Amino acid sequence: MEIPDEALCERVAGRDEAAFVELVGRYRERAYRLAWSIVRNPEDARDVSQEAFIRLYQTAGSFRGRARFSTWFFRIVVNLCLDHLRRHRWWRRALAGATAPAHGPDEAGHAAIESVPAPDARVDAELARRETMTALWSAVDRLSPQQRAAVLLQLEGLPANEIAGVLGCSEATVRVHVHRALTSLRATLGHG
Repeated sequence: MEIPDEALCERVAGRDEAAFVELVGRYRERAYRLAWSIVRNPEDARDVSQEAFIRLYQTAGSFRGRARFSTWFFRIVVNLCLDHLRRHRWWRRALAGATAPAHGPDEAGHAAIESVPAPDARVDAELARRETMTALWSAVDRLSPQQRAAVLLQLEGLPANEIAGVLGCSEATVRVHVHRALTSLRATLGHG
């Protein structure tokens, strides 16, 4: 039987290394995806998600069980992302015109693939998928960090009350973030 996250967190508070390793294993990918969706840079997302695990280890004793562990931990991730964006806003604006926007791990090599003639339908389909993903992430980049986080957490399967706990807002505000994000994405992508 799998040990609940909350029990593992309690063990981490007592400095149980095995419990910490288990929680990292359970949340590593989800923490990175959430961080990447907000900061939109792979290196920064890696740094932020690693910092979140350090904070988890340092502050596990402050987890009181009033919310699910995932809600508590994702709030740490979101807060670190928002802090990161505030700290780095000035230089990102300075570099905005000098560098291409950061793309996700799936977009590596996109330019090289586009320059190769398509020998068959599979390559055409892959190019169309990549173009769609590029357009989608470009539209996502225009969303506020809170809207990005709300949509991603919803895609992760968290209910509105837990997303509200992560973002530190009301459920109504979560619904507004998701609605505005989806409306913006539809408008940007020409689907509404």
